[in-house]
Amino acid sequence: MVRVQIEDIEEYAKENNVPIMMKDGIEFLKDYITKNNVLNILEIGTAIGYSAIQMCLNSNAQVVSIERDKERYDLAIKNINDFNLNDRIKVINDDALDIDITGMYDLIFIDAAKSQSIKFFEKFKKNLNKNGVIITDNLNFHGLTHTKERIESRNVRQLVRKINEYITFLKENDEFETTFLDIGDGISISKKR
Repeated sequence: MVRVQIEDIEEYAKENNVPIMMKDGIEFLKDYITKNNVLNILEIGTAIGYSAIQMCLNSNAQVVSIERDKERYDLAIKNINDFNLNDRIKVINDDALDIDITGMYDLIFIDAAKSQSIKFFEKFKKNLNKNGVIITDNLNFHGLTHTKERIESRNVRQLVRKINEYITFLKENDEFETTFLDIGDGISISKKR
């Protein structure tokens, strides 16, 4: 039997343009989970299961992850099964904005449609445990959120505008205090005040 490696998933993601966390970003997240004894995680945006698997490999965490794309969902299930983590990672195939989650979580990880980050934050903050955090990835969006040059693509321009709106939303949020880290593709950690 050929044992699947995390590098296999990284390689697949690279070859098939599936966005996964950058190496230093995922290392930071794993370290955060271990140091803070995070046990329950809600992940918005499974993709192919890479970050959910990584979050479970060095911890005792349980993950509930939501992925709306059926093809990615199917591949995530396969990858999770390959790592024998199906008892610790539950993936829901649906649009995160269309479902209600009742559980409470130590960490909510937002890594889905960047244009919907404010909606995800507002919808799922009620699922955060008292000392929990909401972590968001891709706030630099490959450096484009800091650039003043004109972005050619209208879609990319709109997306960058939405990410910048989310950053402003976090900075001005009276309910949460947010720390921004220049790790990976830009990470924020939001904690209730």
